[in-house]
Amino acid sequence: MKRFLLLYATQRGQAKAIAEEISEQAVAQGFSADLHCISESAEYDLKTERAPLVLVVSTTGTGDPPDTARKFVKEIQDKTLPADFLAHLRYGLLGLGDSEYTYFCNGGKIIDKRLQELGARHFYDTGHADDCVGLELVVEPWIAGLWAALRKHFRSSGGQGEVSGALPRTSKASLSPDPGKPALLHIESQVELLRLADSGRQHAEVLEQNETNRGQTSALIEDFESSLVRSKPPLSQASLSIPALPPEYLQVHLQESLDQEESPASVASAEPVFQVPISKAVQLTTGDAVKTTLLLELDISKTDFSYQPGDAFSVICPNSESEVQNLLHRLQLTDKREHCVLLKIKADTKKKGAALPQHIPERCSLQFLLTWCLEIRAVPKKAFLRALVDCTSDSAEKRRLQELCSKQGALDYSRFVRDAGACLLDLLLAFPSCQPPLSLLLEHLPKLQPRPYSCASSGLFHPGKLHFIFNVVEFTSGATGVVLRRGVCTGWLATLVASILQPNTQASPADGREALAPKISISPRATSSFHLPADQSTPLVMVGPGTGIAPFIGFLQHREKLQEKHPEGNFGATWLFFGCRHKDRDYLFREELRRFLKRGVLTQLKVSFSRDAALQEEEAPVKYVQDSLQLHSQQVARMLLLERGCLDAKNMAKDVNDALVEIISREAGVDKLEAMKTLATLKEEKRYLQDIWS
Repeated sequence: MKRFLLLYATQRGQAKAIAEEISEQAVAQGFSADLHCISESAEYDLKTERAPLVLVVSTTGTGDPPDTARKFVKEIQDKTLPADFLAHLRYGLLGLGDSEYTYFCNGGKIIDKRLQELGARHFYDTGHADDCVGLELVVEPWIAGLWAALRKHFRSSGGQGEVSGALPRTSKASLSPDPGKPALLHIESQVELLRLADSGRQHAEVLEQNETNRGQTSALIEDFESSLVRSKPPLSQASLSIPALPPEYLQVHLQESLDQEESPASVASAEPVFQVPISKAVQLTTGDAVKTTLLLELDISKTDFSYQPGDAFSVICPNSESEVQNLLHRLQLTDKREHCVLLKIKADTKKKGAALPQHIPERCSLQFLLTWCLEIRAVPKKAFLRALVDCTSDSAEKRRLQELCSKQGALDYSRFVRDAGACLLDLLLAFPSCQPPLSLLLEHLPKLQPRPYSCASSGLFHPGKLHFIFNVVEFTSGATGVVLRRGVCTGWLATLVASILQPNTQASPADGREALAPKISISPRATSSFHLPADQSTPLVMVGPGTGIAPFIGFLQHREKLQEKHPEGNFGATWLFFGCRHKDRDYLFREELRRFLKRGVLTQLKVSFSRDAALQEEEAPVKYVQDSLQLHSQQVARMLLLERGCLDAKNMAKDVNDALVEIISREAGVDKLEAMKTLATLKEEKRYLQDIWS
């Protein structure tokens, strides 16, 4: 078999799962994939690698490579490396991203661009898969075309020269144009990422095709009552192309055990975990607001946890207790929920490089495993559905699961599984004859991820305390009927603080209440550049609608204490653009913002109400923060371009980008391309920062 090196850079397990799928398919195609996480630098050496390289790279944060790729990116970005350092290397790259965010697939783009700068060349076109419309729309055809590209590469003289495999037409729109062209200058690559008017052009055809298909099938679905459990012609009569059955690799034994204390801190974490009490909980919105927003105060005084305004941290949260119990009941394992879960690799497994899941602690109970370790709300991948087929006895149910994981059933999968947010429990309730073993769940359910939140306070203003705010997420799941669900973390936190929750007030908790405070586990996140400018005289423009205001409250609290300490100091102007629906329902931190304004900590406060047009505080009617930015374009442009100010944006990166390009173009008298270059320069200089954690 011909060998190729297969590296994945993953944040939440998506890239790893796709790389493992490529590795599994490689054997049947006559290849041997040398599979490694990109962080395992001792297992490969690109400097001496002569086999073709395949990379699967996800994107995290505001367009960063995943944490597992940090060391790799730092090494290849070494400015002392010669331009021909990787001239011998031929590679293909699959980037994963979400077009809801401005820097789509930027993790893969950063690596792709730098490899070419070092002389490496594609043997296969880059693919950009969009989680907004479904990764599988690009991932599946990209993998299908990979084998022909590898064969063509190996047929060439030792892989010399640029060989690019042609991809199936369905994925053409998501591929990088002309992979062999010289790498652009760094600033030009940033401009390419900031092409806002046609930001979706590379994958617009996929988006458009997806929407068209949905429109074409909507009438069919309505007329024939297709659903998660039922299909109609032509799909119900079609011959199906279904994926190969994923090889089983885990052997599970449930053993009775003595009661033992289990803690969320035992779940594997790359960062230290701190257990801290919730010392205060305040509802910031009124009862008739569209969304319920809560502020929680954590007491970190007895820990080594530290933070700066602008930092984010993670909350380690459990799955819904009722959903865990329902899943146990459906699996007929309720009476074994306290049993200890013992895992080992099946001796006869055909899975290459099979390993025990690192996110499952040794000798934990089944209840603990389903509560704290596995993302039971995860939308099942097609490989999981394929595995469930063989666990289903009813022929009609088996056929429907085959359709949902098949190439022909892609639209039904998108509509009834992915878009509907169906989870494993939904599927098990919809297909009663499906009886999967516990091992299958452990093989296919991903790790329950900690949820990130922005710090909404300053340690100078609230010593020993950490504030954060969030909307209590509520949604209906239509997979098996209308079921009201809450967000995994926000729903848990809301229930946890119900007994100590206060209305929106500045009052402190009643005496003795803190003693009853529940505790949660948190961990720090990697330090970002989303902080106050180091030079206090730098003008600062902040844009944050809704809960996006969180980090800016911390900024302003910090600035207030600094101004008190240095009354003669030279502090730059601070502008805040805030937006919400209703002035009297969800105007978060209204009194605190007005106090900042009165004390001169905040130079200008611009608030827009999208549902209260008559109550606008602006001099002209505006509905959204980007409209308010346009209204004050001269001042914004002056602070950013002439006074070298900073702009920090939260929760509205795309809309703010659009507005800023227009403002720079208009106020600086330059065309749109030049405005994009200017904005890219601001980002390069860390003067345009974005924070996405809610």
